[in-house]
Amino acid sequence: MSEIALEELPGVGPATAEKLKEAGFNTIEAVAVASPSELATTAEIGESTAAKIINAARQAADIGGFETGDIVLERRKMVGKLTTGCTEFDEMMGGGIETQAITELYGEFGSGKTQLAHQLAINVQMDREHGGLNGSVIIIDTENTFRPERIAQMVKGLSEKHGMELDPEEFLQNIHVARAYNSNHQILLVDSATDLANELRDMGKPVRLLIVDSLMAHFRAEYVGRGTLADRQQKLNKHMHGLLRFGDLFNASVVVTNQVMAKPDAFFGDPTRPVGGHIVGHTATFRLYLRKSKGDKRIIRLVDSPNLPEGEAVIAVTTAGLTDQ
Repeated sequence: MSEIALEELPGVGPATAEKLKEAGFNTIEAVAVASPSELATTAEIGESTAAKIINAARQAADIGGFETGDIVLERRKMVGKLTTGCTEFDEMMGGGIETQAITELYGEFGSGKTQLAHQLAINVQMDREHGGLNGSVIIIDTENTFRPERIAQMVKGLSEKHGMELDPEEFLQNIHVARAYNSNHQILLVDSATDLANELRDMGKPVRLLIVDSLMAHFRAEYVGRGTLADRQQKLNKHMHGLLRFGDLFNASVVVTNQVMAKPDAFFGDPTRPVGGHIVGHTATFRLYLRKSKGDKRIIRLVDSPNLPEGEAVIAVTTAGLTDQ
């Protein structure tokens, strides 16, 4: 994390710095990854001035230049892996859910998306020895599905699994939940999450996981019909890139759950498709398809990944949490 203050950037005076901070640009890293038009609108400055400020921030934060593959490999060593609590699932994901990436979970209702999100909210708080990231979690809840009682059950299950005394109250204190009431509010909550993550950055439990459950519920309800599709996708694109930026800035895992639709003209194979179109498909780093099996079993398929082969894992959703089947 760079120690340079916003005021030290050329072209940024105290008044401009104040406006940037009010708009959520608290660090030079946040300015460095912004677009000139975005910065110009929020700080009420010209686009050419905004471009100069962004370039200065990129140089100061060492962001945005070309670099060789070996340096990228070295930086990739900073990427953390968050355990799912299931051996087969972790192996399929190359060690767990990656930080600095968006992992999309899609499937029908009851396929275990929210259960997995609850489990990850607990696992991220564990130390690295137990597969966690020793961090806290922010949940943007769009469908009122967060249940603290479920967290308590899962913490109890984890206590038994590791043979250690874990306090559910302590785990709940590190889960920051916000209810999103519409798509605009949902997008704004990512800015609020950035502010909160900045506050917690130097605390004992920095934010290491951001969950959006579910990504498309409000967009799907508010934008009805083909005429609204372009607007919806544009807004969704902005939202997805905001999430990706959050993951990069805080070295956090971003997990989004997504709804599905049935494709009636599919004569062969599974007619289930995730909603959100190509925007979600291209921006999500990992896509996981969850489906129900017998009893408490769930099949998780890795559909898309930049570096891992497609694969399937079987898990069980029990009262005590997610376990190997």
